[in-house]
This record gives sequence, structure tokens and C-alpha cells, in this order.
Amino acid sequence: MKRQRSSRSSVRTSAARRGPSKPPGKLRIIGGDFRRRQLPVLDHPGLRPTPDRVRETLFNWLGQALYGKQVLDLFAGTGALGIESLSRGASQVIFVERDTHVAALIRDNLATLGASQGQVETADAQAFLARQGQPVDLVFLDPPFHQGLAAPCCTALEAGGWLASDAMIYLETEQSLTPTVPANWQLYRETQAGESIARLYQRVPA
Repeated sequence: MKRQRSSRSSVRTSAARRGPSKPPGKLRIIGGDFRRRQLPVLDHPGLRPTPDRVRETLFNWLGQALYGKQVLDLFAGTGALGIESLSRGASQVIFVERDTHVAALIRDNLATLGASQGQVETADAQAFLARQGQPVDLVFLDPPFHQGLAAPCCTALEAGGWLASDAMIYLETEQSLTPTVPANWQLYRETQAGESIARLYQRVPA
């Protein structure tokens, strides 16, 4: 489910090296108001939406908990998780994606859907988390593999005021990593797919 990438993408090699571009991929929304809508995905190294099966499992875990919630989608990439949240009733989603081309497509897709509750920040996720945060109810944290980003991002979320008292945090990592998370995050669910393990944590007040 995960390949190494930066902000769900990696630095693009030159067009001359890549040769002819591939047809653009598609992101299919699997539930909610935008169900079955298909959105374009850039032909960009390492960029891919979270597979339908994993998204379906995650949003089954979350159930009806998304209505009216504030959501933060870090390393947003295609924006699949944040857009799915908007489709299912989230009141606001902030997408954080450092690649300007990838971030622009998220904006275009939000406009196509008429999803004005989505806000795209073109920024490095760690730099973004260094700001003073406004508490959110749900965080999607899907950093590039093998770059040691999971633990510092978890620490920054907890220390920077980004989390509501009962926030939920979705963390996706490589199988070989046992993530270090704040002591007051309780593991709620986990699943394995391909190269990755997806975990959903429930925060309790420290």
C-alpha cells in the first residue's frame, strides 16, 4: 500500500529521463456524498491513493464519527483520505502537501467536487506542525517510509496543541517499523496490507 515517497511523492526526475508520460490515474471516492466520483491523479513518482480496500476498512472503523469534525491530512498526496472525509460529513479538512503540483491538483479536485470545506496548505508537514496548532478531531499521518518521520510528527501533534482531547490518529508505516507514539495514544485498530501497517489510535487526555 505504501511506497517510499516524499509527501506521498518524490522529487520528479527530468522529463527526458522519464520518456512518454503515462495516462493519468484515477481516484475513486468510495462513500458519502461524493460516492463513485472519480478524480484524476498525477503521473508522479511514488504518488498513489490509499487502496480502496484499506480506505473502506479505515472508514468502517471510524463509522459515523466524521460528521462535523475537523480533520488534518498530513503528507496528503492525492488527498484520498481527506476527500473521503469531506464526502462523509467532515466540517473542515486541511490538506498539507509540500509538492506544488500535487497540492494544485488537490485544489482542482476540491473545486470539481464543490468541496469548499477543504483547505490546501503547500508546506512541509514537519514545518507545518511547528506552528501553534488548532485542535482537530482526526489526523491522517502517512509519511514516506524509511525516513524517520513518524515519531517526530506524532510528538509534534501531541506537543503542539493539534489534538482535541479525544482525537483519533491514523498512522501508516512500513511493516518493519514499530512506531513510537505518545503514551496517551491507545491503539484502537490495526490492519496490514502489502508493505505497510495501518494503525488507528484514540487519544486520551495526558
